[in-house]
Amino acid sequence: MGRRKGSRDEPDPNTIAFKAAWQALSRHPMFAPMTAGAWPRPSVGAALVEDSALGYASVCADGRIRANKGRRLDEEQWTWVLAHCLLHLGFGHLEPAAGRDQPYLDVACLVVTRFQRAVKLGREPALFPADLPSSDEELLLREWRHAGVPAEFAGCGAGTPDLDPTPVTTAPGREPNWPVRFAIGLAGAASAAVEVAGGARTSLTDPVARRKPWERALSWFIGSYPLLGALAARITVVADPELARGWDIAIAAVSPAAGEIYVNPLRAMSEPEWRFVLAHEMLHAALRHGDRVGPREPQLWNVACDYVVNGWLVEMGVGTMPEGLLYDPQLAGASAEDVYDRIARDLRRMRKLATLRGTGRGDLLGEPLPWHGPRSGGVDLDDYYRRALLTGYAYHLGTGRGLLPAGLVAEIRVLDQPPLPWDVKLARWFDEHVPAPERRRTYARPSRRQAGTPDIPRPGWHTPQEEIRRCTFGVVVDTSGSMNHELMGKALGAIASYATARDVPAARVVFCDAAAYDAGYLPVDDIAGRVRVRGRGGTVLQPAIDLLERAPDFPPDGPLLIITDGECDVLRVRRPHAFLIPLDARLPFAPRGDVFHLHN
Repeated sequence: MGRRKGSRDEPDPNTIAFKAAWQALSRHPMFAPMTAGAWPRPSVGAALVEDSALGYASVCADGRIRANKGRRLDEEQWTWVLAHCLLHLGFGHLEPAAGRDQPYLDVACLVVTRFQRAVKLGREPALFPADLPSSDEELLLREWRHAGVPAEFAGCGAGTPDLDPTPVTTAPGREPNWPVRFAIGLAGAASAAVEVAGGARTSLTDPVARRKPWERALSWFIGSYPLLGALAARITVVADPELARGWDIAIAAVSPAAGEIYVNPLRAMSEPEWRFVLAHEMLHAALRHGDRVGPREPQLWNVACDYVVNGWLVEMGVGTMPEGLLYDPQLAGASAEDVYDRIARDLRRMRKLATLRGTGRGDLLGEPLPWHGPRSGGVDLDDYYRRALLTGYAYHLGTGRGLLPAGLVAEIRVLDQPPLPWDVKLARWFDEHVPAPERRRTYARPSRRQAGTPDIPRPGWHTPQEEIRRCTFGVVVDTSGSMNHELMGKALGAIASYATARDVPAARVVFCDAAAYDAGYLPVDDIAGRVRVRGRGGTVLQPAIDLLERAPDFPPDGPLLIITDGECDVLRVRRPHAFLIPLDARLPFAPRGDVFHLHN
């Protein structure tokens, strides 16, 4: 009977699944060295054949895989069967010196299956029991040859047997070295897994050729440069031409607050040049150059940091420096602060120098750009950058990757010193602004004598009885509704303890929210816990400051401590002062006095 007009043969789902499984293995970095260049065509290397006695598949020493067309498997199961055959080659189970008896074949299949279950590639058909022996391969082989193969493991391989004894037909000396190819594949799979973890690849089968040069440059740090590898693993590279054009980014810029490096994808540069650029921006972020500007001119400070960072990268040989970047060998060994002092003499010329962002624009961004991709959050920036750079530094030294510039090592070691706790800083502030009364040595009191020299009188410590001026200070407490009771109590307790240590009899306390409430001079013990807080209205602290500055009974040089949550008006304080604010708070103005961040 003839075929009806317009009809056509439907493709076999089993054949489609088989070919898809083979193509997936060919793209996998673990098996790519074993499949690439091994045969003229994939259909020759792995083919479906009509053979009812075959089992699932068999492989011979020249790499040819024969699969039973009568077995109906899906793509995941064919992936497992074909990978099983390739692993036999990679493990050297078909070497001429290998055995061919049944215990050897069963042990070889068991070893390959244990590896497949560890890497979880494909889905295993029901061939082996759920629990496999964990004994060593040689020990298990001797045991099974002596006592026989257990019934549940006899003939459990992918074929009957799956190791084809057909000899290699290639010329002598040109046989494929499958263990070497498999070793290369394992190294490639490990590198690809690191790149997937760092975001440089979307999956293990993502071809490297599809990635952009800045993506390959970032993955190079993760896999090959431990000093900056930990940083690169968490940094996000944003390559958006519209974003780069809108914010005038010639090559790159960095936002340490967001952990993002913004690159101009239209800028044609080689992978080594992108390595230099990314390392430049990562060092900017890790060394907190944006937060170290202080009272300096920001653009000029950015230029000074560029000179120092570029000098380090050239000395370390990280990538290739693109043309036009700031580099001066005469500044080798100088810190960013030293370079700033040198170049500040010619502001007009130096402001025209170009950073990676462009002429007259700094590549250090204080805030993240309005990019709509995923953001990283919930990480303390100082703690993260410090740990990442210190970890990379330890790996760099441990692996003997070479010497680093002395200036870079000095800055990394500075990061290793944790910041002083707020209460220690507050104690130092008290030492400076609220000195304790001085004691004197005098012979007016009964003499002190030592047992070893009883005939020699010595003066004793004495606080003069005459009237002296005692130190005091003022405390302005924000009692608005947004203040945290716990932090307020912690701050008042610390103030009281340090005042007691300096023999301060009383402090002037003013509570303030919408209006100022003068509590007068309170004993320092009362400040710690027995003060009744009044108010809890809005937040206007300037009246409290004015009250203390105009009070006739308060010393004109008496320092002030201002406890607030930062949600206050702009303050004008004309005497020594300091602010105590919560850890995550910020003042709405640039303070002139010290700022202590309260935390646990």
